[in-house]
Amino acid sequence: MNRFIQYNPVKWIFGKGSISRLQAELLRFGKNILLIYGGGSIKQNGLYDEVIKELKAIQANIYELPGVEPNPRLSTVQKGIDICKREQIDFILAVGGGSVIDSAKAIAAGAKYEGGIWELISKGKTTEAALPLGTILTLAATGSEMNAGLVITNLETKEKIDWHSQHVFPQFSICDPLYTMTVPHDQTVFGIIDIMCHILENYFQNGEGADLQDSFSEITLKTLIETAPRLLKQPDSYECRAKVMYAGTIALNGTLQSGYRGDWTAHIIEHAVSGLYDIPHAGGLAILFPAWMEYAIHSQPARFSQLANRVFNVNEVGKSEKERGLRGIEALRGFWLSLGAPARLSDYGITSADLEEIADHSMRRGEFGRFCPMNKEGVLAILRTAL
Repeated sequence: MNRFIQYNPVKWIFGKGSISRLQAELLRFGKNILLIYGGGSIKQNGLYDEVIKELKAIQANIYELPGVEPNPRLSTVQKGIDICKREQIDFILAVGGGSVIDSAKAIAAGAKYEGGIWELISKGKTTEAALPLGTILTLAATGSEMNAGLVITNLETKEKIDWHSQHVFPQFSICDPLYTMTVPHDQTVFGIIDIMCHILENYFQNGEGADLQDSFSEITLKTLIETAPRLLKQPDSYECRAKVMYAGTIALNGTLQSGYRGDWTAHIIEHAVSGLYDIPHAGGLAILFPAWMEYAIHSQPARFSQLANRVFNVNEVGKSEKERGLRGIEALRGFWLSLGAPARLSDYGITSADLEEIADHSMRRGEFGRFCPMNKEGVLAILRTAL
């Protein structure tokens, strides 16, 4: 196990009725609050009215930024930064899923940064401050509610880039599974896949002595595999929604990553794909992750065999580690397809003529991949398998 420092200051407020804590959490900050949300679902399910009621109870001055997109965009982030600077915003409240929360983090950083926000993100620069923010989660998927990362898309340059800073940890995150009850079928599926991919990206690592972390990851994956079909049949099941929401947070809040660092190749390639073609992030991952696994298994089959055995119960006597590992990959792909995930990049209209550009975008920061080192030829091989 490698040396590590784990730091997570987010107050995690989980369960039914958690919004009752909102007033108390906000009283530490000023009255000028920027409320950020997405396409309007929170108005349809009544959450918007609940939030406004809580904000008015503390006599907040409410400013709104609606319409945050999936694959959140730089242009929307800039609108939020402009509001913050013009109205002297004291606190940002993000109500939504990962895209809304990521936008809020970028806005919080940009509001305190003297240069342009894209310069900060694209060049990986650091900032010394950010506006405080909090979240009310409505979609279990990205884990952004309890970490210091964000991903923003620049449509002009067709880049989708991640950025991290301890200054954009949320002050608090209210996670009530009831607020995910009305999430559509496809978004529920994509959320589960995204969570599983976060776990798997970290699972594929070269560290030693991390058996306990492996067990945490494996039981979380098994819980999601057992829960997902039940949830899709009973979308109003609080028990299922709670399990998925809990898993989504711990998948990327540091709990499963302590002591080693994962690979993250599939995410890097997917960011290139969705940056160019604006496809659903988890839809791209459902296609690319098994393709990456089929590429990486040739160099390190033992890890794949372990996953197949412990998560998918693949334990045929007389089979090699690679054979068992391939069976596990088949089981993972089959499970995601059974949920309704896409199978090929061509399902999104991507053709062989597009692969070179995707590979070039993937390589913009140089070679990558901690578990399985990746160059352009490797990326192209994975894309051809995924096509």
